[in-house]
Order: sequence, then C-alpha cells, then structure tokens
Amino acid sequence: MKLMVLMLALPLTLVAQEPADTGARPIRLDEAVRLAENNAPAAVQARGEVRTSQAQVRSAFASFIPNVSLNASTSRQGGDRFDPSGQLVPFTGNAWQFNHGLALNVDLFDGGQRLFNVRSTRAQVDAATSSEVAQRYNVALQVKQQFFAVLAAREAEAAAQSQLEEAQQQLSTSVAKLHAKTATRSDSLRSVIQVGNAQLALLSAVNDRNTADATLTRLVGTPFPVTASPADTVQEAMIQIDSGNVASLAVDGPLVRAALSSEVAAHASSRAARAPYLPTLSLSWNISGNRSDESMGGLAGQYAYQHSLRLGLSYPLFNQLGREEGIVRADVAERNAEASVRDARLLAEQNLVQYLGALRTAQAQVTIQTATVDAAEEDLRVQKQRYDLGASVLLDVLTSETALVQARAALIQARYDYRVAKAQLEALIGRDL
Repeated sequence: MKLMVLMLALPLTLVAQEPADTGARPIRLDEAVRLAENNAPAAVQARGEVRTSQAQVRSAFASFIPNVSLNASTSRQGGDRFDPSGQLVPFTGNAWQFNHGLALNVDLFDGGQRLFNVRSTRAQVDAATSSEVAQRYNVALQVKQQFFAVLAAREAEAAAQSQLEEAQQQLSTSVAKLHAKTATRSDSLRSVIQVGNAQLALLSAVNDRNTADATLTRLVGTPFPVTASPADTVQEAMIQIDSGNVASLAVDGPLVRAALSSEVAAHASSRAARAPYLPTLSLSWNISGNRSDESMGGLAGQYAYQHSLRLGLSYPLFNQLGREEGIVRADVAERNAEASVRDARLLAEQNLVQYLGALRTAQAQVTIQTATVDAAEEDLRVQKQRYDLGASVLLDVLTSETALVQARAALIQARYDYRVAKAQLEALIGRDL
C-alpha cells in the first residue's frame, strides 16, 4: 500500500520541485560575442590602449613644432612708508603696470631622439592594435566557451528529461506486471529508485543551465538575463582543417604580431637612448610689451615692445651617468622584447598542436558517441520488449538505461569539446574558421 502511494506521488513531487523559468532572453552566438566585445572590461581597456598609443604618436610628431606660449599680466605696488623725518606716510600706490608677450621655442637638433620616438610610438600603436585583436578574440573565446556550456547544459537537461520519461514508463510497466503477478515487487522498487535518480538528474541539469545562463549574462554585460538561443543548439557541421595553412596563420597570429611590434618599439627606444651623446641645438624667439597707467582703463594704450632671438647649443659633458643608465635600460628592454617574440612564436606552435589535437579528437568522439547513442537507444528498446514479454529481467533494462545515459552525457561533452577547440583555434590565429 505504501509503495502505491509513493508511486502516485512521484509525478506530483517532480512538478513541485521543478524550478520556474528565469525569463532569460535568448541570443545568438554572434550577438553574444558582439555584446561582450563592447562591454567586457578587458576589451574596453585594450581599445583604450590603442587610443593612448595613437595620442602618443601625435605628441611625438608635434615635438617638431615650436612651443608657443602667450602671457599677460597687470600689477600695482603700494603701501605705507616713512618720510625722511621718520613720520609715517599713509598708503600711496604706483601706477598700474601692464605686460603681455609671445614666446616660441623649438629644438632644431636633438641627436635624432624625436625621430626615434616617432618610430617607437608608431610601433607601439601596431603592438596595441595587435593586442586589441588578441584581446577581442580572447573575450570571444570566453563567451563562446560559456555559450557552449549553456548549450551543453540544455542538452543535458533534455537528456535528463528523456531519462525521467523512460524511467516513468518503466515504472508503469513494472507496476502493471506486478498487478498481473508476472514480476516481483523488487522490479517495482528498482523502478521507483530509477525515477528518483532521474528526478535528481533533471533538477541538477536545470540548476546547471540556470548557473550557465547567469555566467553568460555577466560575460556579455547586459542588464537583463540572457541565454543561448535554441537555434544554436543544432549540431554544426564538422570542418576540415588544413594544418599547413593554420600553422602559417598561427605563427602570424595577433599575439605574435604584438610581440614583433613591441620589439620594433624597443629597438627605436634603444636608439633614442643614445641621442643625449649628441649636442642639442635650440632656437627661441619672444616679444613682450609693457606700459604703465594710473587706471585700469588704459589696457588699450601704447606699449613699449622688446624682441629677442636666441640660438643655443648645449652638450652635457657629465650628467651623473644618467645617459649610461638609460642606455642599459633600453638595451635590456630590447633583449626582453626579442625573447618575448621567440617565446610568442613557440607558444603559438605549442597551442596549435594542442588545439588541433583536441579538435580532431573531439570530432572522432562526436562521430563515435553518436553511433553509441543510437546503439544504446536500440539496445534499450530491445531490452524493454524482451522484459515486456518476460524474456529478460529488469536488471537488463536498467543496465541498458544506464549505458544510454552515459552515452548521451559523453556525446554532449564531445560536442562541447569540439566547439571549444574550434574557438581556441580561432583565438590563436585571430580570425574565424
């Protein structure tokens, strides 16, 4: 009697425990990537680095233009004083003094430092641009991984729902056979356990999907919850990778290009550090005017102007080894940049081997696990028919159900691994496959 009550209560228990819909808005993968590229802090910072580098280039070119300054001032002095007899004379003030001027100065020659600074800053723009591309694809990789995690969670939820439906059907069959006295009470109890396990699997899958949706929402940076669009749950076609073509793209990927640009910038900075060993030739010119007036209303009066033109040559004979320290620092930075280029290329080759291997392994796993799921579904169908006819025991059915659950889980994981490996290759080469 207790068993029958439990059997009848199981569907109601499932309905009561099933979580409510979160109301997340479905988005496609390309939209998720676009939102993340706009909102992700790392992507925003990378774009800021590009803007900063471009401003440095403009500043480096502007160093060839004379500095121009304009000044204007007015002043008046006065106060108490003592006369020759020692008597205090009350406050008296002098006339207002008005001054204004214009000054220009420029370095005509600085040992080539400005030229090398221009080269360095332009190379830094290239490095920042390559880093921005790398960061954009890195953000896209993170979003794709989480997007695929949502898809995997949804597939796992569908598999758990199928597992529950199959377990409930088996429970109904076991109960019917128990009433017909063609099965033992143990079969019904085992079916109850299977339904309970399926319930827990479904609840766990729903919770995993909700968690994956929340993580995806944070990555794309939207003020509303999002989820992967059901249209993207369709299995994508397997792509064929040309190893030679991808290898050439990998060694010229955004991270390698950024390292190469940084090396060029470091080389230019090293040349600029040697410029202080040459003299500096500068030119300056200024004009200033001044006048005095008893009132502030005389701003537009006549001024006396003075002009000045100066050509100067300077050469520091000794600056407390500052030049030598700058050269050492620049040379060390250049050696570090060269080592970074070498390591970036080797890392690209290493990642290429790893990602290609993971992609091909996942492709094989998807093919194998798809066939395994088909075989497991057919095996379960046959075992259920045999059990209905009394030709097999419930343990055979449960074993087939377990094999099907494991095959579905392995297929979901294989699809996820394939999608992630493809996204990793795209991030490595800096373009879509």
